[in-house]
Formats: sequence, structure tokens, C-alpha cells
Amino acid sequence: MNDLVKKGYEKAAENYASKRDQFKNLKYLDQFAKLIQPKGTILDIGCGAGLPVDKFLAEKGFAVNGIDISEKMIKLAKRNVPEGFFEVKDMSKLKEEEYCIDGIVSFYAIFHTAREKHEEIFKKFASFMPNGGYILVTMGASYWEGSEENFHGAKMYWSHYGAGRNKQLIENAGFKIILDEIDTSGGEKHQIIIAKI
Repeated sequence: MNDLVKKGYEKAAENYASKRDQFKNLKYLDQFAKLIQPKGTILDIGCGAGLPVDKFLAEKGFAVNGIDISEKMIKLAKRNVPEGFFEVKDMSKLKEEEYCIDGIVSFYAIFHTAREKHEEIFKKFASFMPNGGYILVTMGASYWEGSEENFHGAKMYWSHYGAGRNKQLIENAGFKIILDEIDTSGGEKHQIIIAKI
């Protein structure tokens, strides 16, 4: 499934990036940014082309690191946000304590990994913030697993639980939930969570 996601975003990169702004996340990003210490380091997991999330954070004075499974997306991110540091990485292969950061954002990415791995992924996120920190993530709003043939012109895979289970597994990883909302921008439903470790 990781290969399917990687190939999908390689194929869909430009088309997806051009339509990314239909999801207006700035109110959540603004709330998240106020929680992070000035000039703190933020890791964007599944950063895509860097817009609008990483550009917003960089303009706020944060040090932005981004990872994405797609080489094409990383190339776009480096061009769009030259002040950030971006690299090709698969989130499902991240190691405990691989980073030491102040915050994590992850929009429309975690649900491209097998849902059975989500709690483990959040435990790794917690290990990246030994001095405390915050996460801002989007999750699927209902139980579903499967693929779609035409996601911005490519085949794509999703796997997610419902909102209640998502909240539970994030808490199981040691986080305290600060915000938990269902967002309907872009004509889709996503669960938005801000949490503190």
C-alpha cells in the first residue's frame, strides 16, 4: 500500500497541489502556532508541496522541517518554501526519537497508512518531543479502508477509524486533547485534532 500511495502522489503532485487551497486550515494553524514557542521547530509529516501549511509556519518565524513519501512533492516544497528543510521519508518507517522538535503538523496524510499502525505512529510522534510539544493532525471522520481509482488522476489508498477511536488512540499515545472538531471545508469531512504531550 505504501507503494500505491507513493506512486499516486508522484502522479498527482501538481494537480493535487493546485487544488490544496480548497481546504482552509488557517484558523487551526493559527491556533496551533500560538501554542508553539517563538522560533520553535515544527515537523510537517506528509508535507506535500509545502503550501499553504509550511509557508504559513515559516512566515511566522518557525523552523520548518517537512517529510513526504513523494519525491515530486518534496521537489515542489523546496521550491515553494526555500527557507524550510524537506526530505523524502515514509512516515511508517520513522524511528523512535528520530527528531527533537517542538511541534508536529500532519494534514491529510496519516490515513494513507494502515489504521492498525496509527497508535504506534502517534507514540513515535510523542517521542519526537521530549521537552513537551503539540500536534495538529487531520484524521478520517468515519471508519473506512479502501482505494479510489481517480484521486487527482491517480489511484490512492486510505485507512482510518472513526472520530471516537482516533481520539482514543491519540490519548493512548500520551497526548492530552485540546481541540477535537469535524471540519467540512472542501466538501469533505475530516477530524481535526490539536493535542499536547
